[in-house]
Amino acid sequence: MQAVTVTGPGLGTRITTAVLGLLLWQTPLHTWAQSAGEVEFSRGAAVAQAPGKLPRTMGKGLALEQGDRLTTAEGAMAIVKLQDGTRLTLRPNSELIMQTYRYDGTIKEDNSMVMQLLRGGFRAITGLISKGSPNAAKIQTSTATVGIRGTDFDVRLCGPECKAESAKVRDKARPNAIIASAKLVDAKGEISATDGQGQKRMVYDGASVYPGDVVQTGPGARVILAFRDDSRLTLGANTQFKVESFVYDQKAPAEGRFLVKLLQGSLRALTGLIGKANNRNVGFTTPTATIGIRGTGLDMDCQTVAACNFFTWLGTIEVKPNGETALQVLNAGEGLYVDKAGMHPISAPTLEDLPRPDTVPVNVQQLFSSGGVSPDDEGLFVYVRDGHIQITSSKEVLDLGRGETGFAGFDGRTGRPDDLPLFIQYDSVPMPNSLNPMLVNLLNDAAGGGANNMCR
Repeated sequence: MQAVTVTGPGLGTRITTAVLGLLLWQTPLHTWAQSAGEVEFSRGAAVAQAPGKLPRTMGKGLALEQGDRLTTAEGAMAIVKLQDGTRLTLRPNSELIMQTYRYDGTIKEDNSMVMQLLRGGFRAITGLISKGSPNAAKIQTSTATVGIRGTDFDVRLCGPECKAESAKVRDKARPNAIIASAKLVDAKGEISATDGQGQKRMVYDGASVYPGDVVQTGPGARVILAFRDDSRLTLGANTQFKVESFVYDQKAPAEGRFLVKLLQGSLRALTGLIGKANNRNVGFTTPTATIGIRGTGLDMDCQTVAACNFFTWLGTIEVKPNGETALQVLNAGEGLYVDKAGMHPISAPTLEDLPRPDTVPVNVQQLFSSGGVSPDDEGLFVYVRDGHIQITSSKEVLDLGRGETGFAGFDGRTGRPDDLPLFIQYDSVPMPNSLNPMLVNLLNDAAGGGANNMCR
């Protein structure tokens, strides 16, 4: 049996490893519990309680651990900051268990955050854990699981109280409009999107793409972009693609606009309702030519910035090489090679190993539609200010992007209400990054505490 020596003033004792192990076992387990974060602000009766321990009053600076159950009473709230930078405002009458919290700033694969929302809700701005992996951060509720993919959002488990909050608001609800141009379907490999301000984010199945975004696929990656007008594009590996402009109103598709640019790589396209209603408002740009369409399916293969292959497999396209005035018209089954030196016809497609977008099932209804949900329904509501949220119920999966509100009922159905619920639109609970949450509370109290008196 091995032994170790414990030294110190007046000590020179040899202790066997068996005895040392017994001493360590007898030490309270919470000594080694994963530190999750701390309370930044609280108001009213709010407590944190570890399993088997006494409740701790939630005041500024209180340390929080994995396994803690956070509870707020009527009129109470608390703001907490977690180690990865996540911030939460726990609403009144809420109960949240920090079921799993592991954060290592150097090993992304080991990070995990799983919370169980039993009642009430919270407002959140997530940190590094959710940005490192699409499955690292989740919220479990009685109706559905919320997957967090680097985002800024509100979540509420609603009973009659949400409808009662909305009833206090005198203003009209605004539409629950989808502002995304497209969403990702059948994504494989590493894919990113960089917005017009140069902010890069990793994107996964169901994620949104917006005007000005540059989508980039890595080696061996591919993805289908499903647009709101039912245009579909398959991007191959090592591709850079930009949404220059996308405007679409399903009530007036002829007034829409679909302008995109293939910077480099491969793309197979099937045009949608904008092209069918007014093909002059649809255009593709590549390093060597611009493409006009007449309601069509086409391939663009630009493995270098100096040369591209074009091929049409449905309808007709018009190819205008850079520096030329004449259009080259290609009917189905015809192709054209264009580089700086000139052009010549090709008789076969070069992207047959890449799936045509019309051969992959796409549920556009689930990706973009609203309806079938009342803002007064009881269940789980999630509002996304920014980022990507995925709601998975017992029956369906619903992906939400910037500005979208989604719902999951106790029966497993999911959907988007036509209008943004008033209890969300006029939420008086301070954001977790509020500079002065006490002032926000005082102003709302002075105004009568109504939802329509929210301090913005």
